[in-house]
Amino acid sequence: MNEIILLKLGEVVLKGQNRPFFEKRLIANVRRRLAGLGKFNVYCAQSTVYVEPEEAAADMARAFAALETVFGVVSLSRAAACEKDKDAIWKTARDYLAGDFKAAHSFKVETKRADKRFPMTSIQLSQYVGGLLHEAFPDTAVDVHNPALTVHIEVRDFAAYVHGAPVQGAGGMPVGVNGRAVSLLSGGIDSPVSTYMIAKRGVSIIPVHFFSFPYTSELAKEKVVALTKKLTKYCGSLNLEVVPFTRIQEEMRKSCPEALFTILMRRFMMRIAEEIAIQNGCGALVTGESLGQVASQTMEAMASTEEPIRLPVLRPLVGMDKEEIVAIARKIDTFETSILPYEDCCTVFTPRHPSTKPKPDKVHLAEAALDIPGLVQDALNGIEQIRVS
Repeated sequence: MNEIILLKLGEVVLKGQNRPFFEKRLIANVRRRLAGLGKFNVYCAQSTVYVEPEEAAADMARAFAALETVFGVVSLSRAAACEKDKDAIWKTARDYLAGDFKAAHSFKVETKRADKRFPMTSIQLSQYVGGLLHEAFPDTAVDVHNPALTVHIEVRDFAAYVHGAPVQGAGGMPVGVNGRAVSLLSGGIDSPVSTYMIAKRGVSIIPVHFFSFPYTSELAKEKVVALTKKLTKYCGSLNLEVVPFTRIQEEMRKSCPEALFTILMRRFMMRIAEEIAIQNGCGALVTGESLGQVASQTMEAMASTEEPIRLPVLRPLVGMDKEEIVAIARKIDTFETSILPYEDCCTVFTPRHPSTKPKPDKVHLAEAALDIPGLVQDALNGIEQIRVS
C-alpha cells in the first residue's frame, strides 16, 4: 500500500496569475521542513501538494507533525493511494482504515471526483464503496448525518486517495512570499506572538533582541534563544540579532528625565532595528504592542516611538487583549518560556512614573543630551548573531 501526505492549499488558490510563485515557495518550505526525515517527492497539482515517500526509511509520522506547522497549508491528511478503479478504492479503504472502523460506531463515505473522466459520479462511488464497507464491518452503522468516521475518497489525476478526517493546518501564506521584516523580540509573552502572526502572513523574519548585561543575565538571553527556537517551527531557521543595549541605557540614566526612559529606549530600539532592517533588505519592523496595555503603548507613546524612523511598523496585536494574546502563546508553545522569571532590558530600567503622553518637544530636548548616531553605531558594531534552527 502506497501511503502519501496530502496538503490542501489555503489563500494560495486565490492568487490568479501569481499562483505559481506562491506554490513554488510553499513547496520549497515543505522540502526544507522535511530535511532529515527521509527522501520525499514533493509536487503540486489541483490545489494540493503531494508529499510522497521515496524510501522505506522516510519517517511519515514525524513528517506529518512537521507539516502541521507550515504556513500556507489549510489542512493535511495521511492517505493511501491506489488505482482509479472502484474495487481497488473500496479494498484500499477497507485495509487502510480497518483500525478506524473497529473504533467507530458509525461511518459515511464522501467522494471528491477531481478527475471527471472517472466513469462514476461522486455519489455513485460513495454509495458503492459505502455498501461494501458496511458488509466488511457490519458492527459499524451507516450514518450520513453524524458519523463517528468519515471515509474520504479523492479521485485525482494521478491516482485515487483514501483517508480519514483531515487535520487542520497552520493556514496563512507561505513564509517568504510577502518580503522580510525585523521583529523586536523581548523575553515577554507578546513579541513571540506578534512574530508568529506576521510570519503567518508570509513574511520572513529577522528577530532582534536588546540585551543589557550585566543588568540582565545570560539566562535572560538563553530564554530569548529558546523562544526563537520555538518560533522556527513556524518561521524556519532564524538569525537572531542580539544588540548590546547597556551603554545606551546608562547614558540615558545619566542625562535624561526618568519619566521618559521607556519612550527614549524604544526610540533607540526602533532606530537600531531600522538600520538592521535596511542592511538585510527588510521592508518593515514588527512589534508586539497592544493599544493601551502599558504606558508605552498609548497612541501618543506609539507615535513618539516610531517618529525617528521611516520604515512602516507592523503591530499585529494592536487590537487584542491579553487573554487573546496568551491563548495564541499557549497554542504556539511559547507561553511557558515567556513567563520564566528572567528580566529583559525594558523591565530593568522601568521608570516609577512613566510618561503616557510624551510631548515631542520634551522628547527632542531629552535626546539632545545624547550622542544618538554614536550610540546607535556602537550598538550595531557590537551585535551578536545567533543562528537558530
